[in-house]
Amino acid sequence: MFPAGSRALRRALPNPIRSRAATRTIPLNQFLKIRCSPFHTTISLLGKKPAAERDNQHSKASSSSSDGGSYARTDESITVEYPSEGTLPSSQPVSGAGLAGGKLVPTLASLSLKGKVAVVTGGARGLGLVMGQGIVVSGADLAIVDLNKGEASKQAKLIIESIKQNNPGIQRLPRVTAHYADVSDPESVSSCITEVLGEHGKIDSLVTSAGFTENFEAIKYPIDRMRKLWGVNVDGTYLFATAVARHLMERKAKGSMVFIGSMSGSIVNVPQPQAPYNAAKAAVRHLAASLSVEWAKAGIRVNCISPGYMLTALTQKILDDNPDLKQQWTSLIPQGRMGSPEDLMGPVTFLLSDAASYVTGADLRVDGGYTVT
Repeated sequence: MFPAGSRALRRALPNPIRSRAATRTIPLNQFLKIRCSPFHTTISLLGKKPAAERDNQHSKASSSSSDGGSYARTDESITVEYPSEGTLPSSQPVSGAGLAGGKLVPTLASLSLKGKVAVVTGGARGLGLVMGQGIVVSGADLAIVDLNKGEASKQAKLIIESIKQNNPGIQRLPRVTAHYADVSDPESVSSCITEVLGEHGKIDSLVTSAGFTENFEAIKYPIDRMRKLWGVNVDGTYLFATAVARHLMERKAKGSMVFIGSMSGSIVNVPQPQAPYNAAKAAVRHLAASLSVEWAKAGIRVNCISPGYMLTALTQKILDDNPDLKQQWTSLIPQGRMGSPEDLMGPVTFLLSDAASYVTGADLRVDGGYTVT
């Protein structure tokens, strides 16, 4: 998944409030007048420079305007197609995850997912796989839903093997099952939900991680591909969410859902052009907010996680083909690194658990601080 956006131009500009050079000593009587003035007046007085100096700066800025904003623009030469199913790299469960399962590790009891059944779409690879693993480690049973059922079955077995290895003598193994679904097809979604209920008897939680991106100039992006992108990212989220909500309402049971959005739903990525994906993730984020209000009376919480740049096997493959991209991305991340899928284990567990019982309609950005600069 590729989220992102840039604030490079803003970083390049001096901040009059933070800059020591912009401050000056003010007599007490003038300070009192400023304190009584509107806030914008205070800022303008504190950051004001002599007219000659301002004119000189303006002249310099005008002379270099050809380079202005060059790091905050999309680049039409960057074109990344989503790989075909046969070429998608396989993911590996996180090594060592589950050590807490058989050991006494102090934590809030409300963070436990014991007794819950969770569904994770797009759960056979990347972010979905690792979040599913975190859900299992936290005590829940898991239904992995993916377009590639063979890969989902493989990963279900690996998760169980990892739990056994890290928890010798564990008395109860979690139940992890694999299921096929084309998330953009209503009939396929309905069939999948029926199958999951047949295997587990109920569904308490949902994580909608199925999604993909493509990077193309908007004027060259075929409408049929845009419809497919929206079908998976937006329609798939909506179809699974409403199907699980109907089940919860029929049971008169509370539940929790986490939609996997992207920071691309709030900002604009550079340098890769990806307007359709950004718009789709904005739709996912607002869909979570809207459904959280609509379903609050039914006891169903709906939140969104918006990851930043995450270093998955798929992302690594793309960066290998575009080596300059990683440097550009990480240079704009305050933490100075791309995220790892493991960075989402805690956030998704928290939002699904009773520890977040008063959290709904939230968008939790997990981006190393990218979007706040």
